[in-house]
Amino acid sequence: MVLVSDSGTINLDAHNAVVSCVWLQKNLHHPNLLILDATFFLPRQQRFAKHEFQSQHLPGAQFFDIDDIADQNSPLPHTLPIAEQFAQQVGKLGIDNATWVVVYDNNHFFAAARVWWMFRVFGHEKIKVLDGGLSRWKQLGFPLTSNSAKPASKVFTATFHAELFVDLQQMREIQQQGSRIILDARSADSFNGQRVLTDAGLQTGHMPGSVNIPYQHLYSQDQHTLYSIAQLQQLFVTAGVDVSKSMVTTCGSGVSAALLLLVLYQLGCHQVPMFDGSWAEWGRQQDLPKQNKPTS
Repeated sequence: MVLVSDSGTINLDAHNAVVSCVWLQKNLHHPNLLILDATFFLPRQQRFAKHEFQSQHLPGAQFFDIDDIADQNSPLPHTLPIAEQFAQQVGKLGIDNATWVVVYDNNHFFAAARVWWMFRVFGHEKIKVLDGGLSRWKQLGFPLTSNSAKPASKVFTATFHAELFVDLQQMREIQQQGSRIILDARSADSFNGQRVLTDAGLQTGHMPGSVNIPYQHLYSQDQHTLYSIAQLQQLFVTAGVDVSKSMVTTCGSGVSAALLLLVLYQLGCHQVPMFDGSWAEWGRQQDLPKQNKPTS
């Protein structure tokens, strides 16, 4: 159940990681709610998220840049920052620990799901993803604006929750020991090593033993919203994945893997971690095993 009580307090279902566009439109101006636009595009898409945000976004939304709120000393893209940096930058967006956050994007849940994961890693559970994002919002004819306002800074306290995060050494042990089911959210051609990579330092393929569940299979192409619980359950059954087992998600650079986390949360799996470095890190290690689909 999703509602705003008579007292003005926001009450949201803790077992549901998303809210609908209809709900958000009704609660758009709630004083304890802040909206984040986390749109992110892959380099090959040749689109610029911040420019598009400045052109149009949901009323009151602030832009969350996953490459800015990131560890700037890491050679990898959008690496999770330390808690102190996250707290400082999120506070500047007008968010404190009492704020409810709704995050959306304009690229198939990509970065919205990652930002949802980031907040949870740092102990903030008062966050939901807008189901369908900007595409669904526009489909329903709800208002957009190009106006932007700088919010008043607030104090946000971040506490790192290691159980939701996996680093390279942990991932190496998981793969070697088979202690978790490894779910890879990349498209099938990337997973199978059939996509030509422009990065000369990156090898192709996937971690041996991992299961490919492409992010494109998790949401409706027409409605832009997540598939139903029953459809998602069937997807994992078809892939031979028992979601009652321990799992970890990965992808190309730690973005679409968060969409797997989002749908697993919808299925009741709330403590699944993500390998933040994903293939951008694993694929650069010469000593780590990699598997490609044999050519026929």
